[in-house]
Amino acid sequence: MISRRKFIGNAAALSTFLILPRHVLGGKGFTAPSDKINLGFIGAGRRALNLKDSFKPIEEVRIAAACDVYKSKVDSFCAGMDCKAYHNFTELLAQKDIDAVVIATPDHWHAAMAVKAAAAGKDIYCEKPLSLTVVEGRKMVDATLKYKRVFQTGSMQRSRPEFRQAVELIRNGYIGEIKNVKVSIGGPPVPYNLPAETVPADLDWNLWLGPNEFVHYNHELNPVIGDPLWGRWRDFKGLGGGDITDWGAHMFDIVQWALDMDHSGPVEFIPPGSDVQHLTMKYANGVIMTHEDFGKQHAIQFNGTSGVIEIQRGKLVTTPDASLRDKVVAPKVYHSDNHYKDFLKAIRDRSKPVSDIESGHRSASVGNLANIAYDLKVPLKWDPEKEVFVGNEGANKLLFRKMKKEWAV
Repeated sequence: MISRRKFIGNAAALSTFLILPRHVLGGKGFTAPSDKINLGFIGAGRRALNLKDSFKPIEEVRIAAACDVYKSKVDSFCAGMDCKAYHNFTELLAQKDIDAVVIATPDHWHAAMAVKAAAAGKDIYCEKPLSLTVVEGRKMVDATLKYKRVFQTGSMQRSRPEFRQAVELIRNGYIGEIKNVKVSIGGPPVPYNLPAETVPADLDWNLWLGPNEFVHYNHELNPVIGDPLWGRWRDFKGLGGGDITDWGAHMFDIVQWALDMDHSGPVEFIPPGSDVQHLTMKYANGVIMTHEDFGKQHAIQFNGTSGVIEIQRGKLVTTPDASLRDKVVAPKVYHSDNHYKDFLKAIRDRSKPVSDIESGHRSASVGNLANIAYDLKVPLKWDPEKEVFVGNEGANKLLFRKMKKEWAV
């Protein structure tokens, strides 16, 4: 294996040394320090700790740095490791020895961080949903392509066997032609309504807000390490997209994958009202997808002309033929068994991982567009190629948001 580091030296001097194979020096499975991929974590909270546990056991990776606006969080994250702690993510991006970053921050920061990371020459693993708006997502795609970066979206269900099997069955036609899909997740975000609290001494609240206009601090937005509460920024407009984008980024992503729509999406969004009972999304090929509770939480129901597939984490149900669950089928989609190793492999190969930037952007867009339909309460026609609403300029103004100049993309 050729080192990823550039080795600069005097050729004449080098010729006097005996070059030994790496395994002679380090034994079987040894990875030379120069061959390790150095990761920097942007965000050191609860999700980052989970991701640290996923990356840390992998021999070929080294967690070299982390940053967070909450000092107690980054100190806790780096404890017991040779890990440099930073306050501002731009300081981390300036470190030449960092090969790739893991972005595990609230959604309102993703676009600014990813675009700057790409420009700094870092490969990127970014948590889902990729962006708070469609335009921010497209800017992330553009930067990834411009700087030739590897980008893995944290939609790890694509690396889980039950979801891949469901997609393979659908792609191979085992339940016939897909007619409709039901996605059972929670609802859209609400206006921020938590009471104001005193900002902790070791939290830089202005930097936490970053691109956003000021809102007052409440601990539920950014719980301390050890608090069982997940950060509730997900629930509020301007910070997250509610369950529609949080869990939707997982479940809409599997629908997009199964329908071979990684470069496209629905063409119509109809909010619940006089014509439809549930938010209804229509694809150009005639498939109808609804945001609908069908009795299972965080689940998808695919209805085909000859069968039904219901899928949720750890459970795949196929009817009327239960044996389809374990059927060996001809592979139609990218096979990944480990989302994190797949990212590292893509870095080494300079290839696209299982959940690349375009597919991540398109899946996030479904949730973002659904929220716009809920907000406006009118049917909307969408052009997935141009990424604009057709005939509704008011809706098009919701495809982006005002960001502070320093962090605008």
